[in-house]
Amino acid sequence: MAIKLVNPSGLPKIDVYRQVSIATGSKLVFIAGQVAWDAGGTTVGEGDLAAQVEQCYLNIGTALSAAGGTFDDVAKLTFYVVDWTPDKMPPLLEGIARASAKLGITPVPPTTLLGVAALDVPDHLVEVEATAILD
Repeated sequence: MAIKLVNPSGLPKIDVYRQVSIATGSKLVFIAGQVAWDAGGTTVGEGDLAAQVEQCYLNIGTALSAAGGTFDDVAKLTFYVVDWTPDKMPPLLEGIARASAKLGITPVPPTTLLGVAALDVPDHLVEVEATAILD
């Protein structure tokens, strides 16, 4: 596996993610920001953050597979959430958990989460991009 995730001493240990991602692979994969579109371009989960996060995660999984990788190869996830407030964390984590269950993976929460004013279309509440390293 090309990715090792660690929480080094001297930095806060946060249960839902690791502070450092160490990559040793040779193939970089940059996945463009994924929104809650299905394969036909229809928005999934209009007005439902958990459903949209789930779809974004499933889309990341599809993109990783196309590159020959899995979520085990993800070095960094960046989440962009419209009008972010801390009360949105439970539905965000619910969406991650649901997608992870469907994909049969250990949940990989955001390594960076940014609140934004808007995304590409008004119906989109979240966008997720990924960087992966493959051997």
